[in-house]
Amino acid sequence: MNAPIRPLHAPAPNAAALRNAMTIDVEDYFQVSAFADHIARDSWPSRECRVEANIERILAILEEGGARGTFFTLGWIAERYPAMVKRIVAGGHELASHGYGHLRASDQTREQFLDDVARSKAILEDIGGTPVLGYRAPSFSIGPANLWALDVLQEAGYRYSSSIYPIAHDHYGMPDAPRFAFYPGGTDGLLEVPITTVRMMERNLPAGGGGYFRLLPYALSRRLMRRVNDKDGQPAIFYFHPWEIDPGQPRIGGVGAKTRFRHYVNLERMERRIRALTHDFQWDRMDRIFLERA
Repeated sequence: MNAPIRPLHAPAPNAAALRNAMTIDVEDYFQVSAFADHIARDSWPSRECRVEANIERILAILEEGGARGTFFTLGWIAERYPAMVKRIVAGGHELASHGYGHLRASDQTREQFLDDVARSKAILEDIGGTPVLGYRAPSFSIGPANLWALDVLQEAGYRYSSSIYPIAHDHYGMPDAPRFAFYPGGTDGLLEVPITTVRMMERNLPAGGGGYFRLLPYALSRRLMRRVNDKDGQPAIFYFHPWEIDPGQPRIGGVGAKTRFRHYVNLERMERRIRALTHDFQWDRMDRIFLERA
C-alpha cells in the first residue's frame, strides 16, 4: 500500500448526464454494529427477521423510479434468504459483498478477514449466479491502521471496495483520504469508491446517506448531492439499510441515548425520501458506473 494514490478519472464534462450510485447495505436491525454489546450473535437465528420484507419494498421503490443499484449483502443473510438474493439479481441490480457476519474489518486479523470475505463471495456467487466484484466493510471499518485489507480483497478476487469514508467520526472514518474514486495501491490494484462528501469549511461533510440523510432536511441533502454532480462533476454514492425504511422494527432496550437517536431518528420519513431521490437523480449500479470507466 505504499504506491501513490491515483484518482480514477477527471470530472465528467456533462454533470447533467451523470449517473449516481444507489447502494444498499443488506443487513437486519439486530446486526447493526452499534447494538453489538446488547445483542449476542448466538441470538440472531431466534430473532424476528424483517430484512426480506424490507428488501421487497426497496426493490419496488427502485423499479418504480427506474433506478438500479448495488446491494452489499451479508453472507449470513444470503444463506437464509436465497430467494431474496435471486430477486435482487433478477431485478437488474448488482450483487456485492458486505462480508459474512457483519464483523468489522478492523476487528479481524488478516487471515480472519480473508476467510470472511472469501466465504461471503463464494456464497453470494453460488446463490446469485453472478460474479461478485464489490465489497463494503461493515461500519466503513477500513482505515489508516488496516489498509492491508484492500490487498486481501484483491487477493480474494474483488475488483473494488467502498469501505473508506473520508470524514471524521467517532466510530470510523479516514478524513485525509481522497473524496472520489481512487487506487490506493496504484492502477493495477483495487479501486476504492468512498461515500460522498462535500468539502466545506476546510472539512469533509457527509452527504451520501445513512443517519445523516434521516437527520438533515431532504432539501439540504439533495442540494449537497447536486453540488457534487454540478461543481465537482462526480457521481454521488448514496447508501442506506433495509431497516431504515422500517419504523415498526423491534426496539432494542438498554442502549445509550446517542445510539438510540442515531438508529431510530426519522425512520418513518425514510421511505418517502428514497422515493423522492429516485425521481430527483439518475441512479445506477456501482460496477457500471466505476468499473466501466476504469
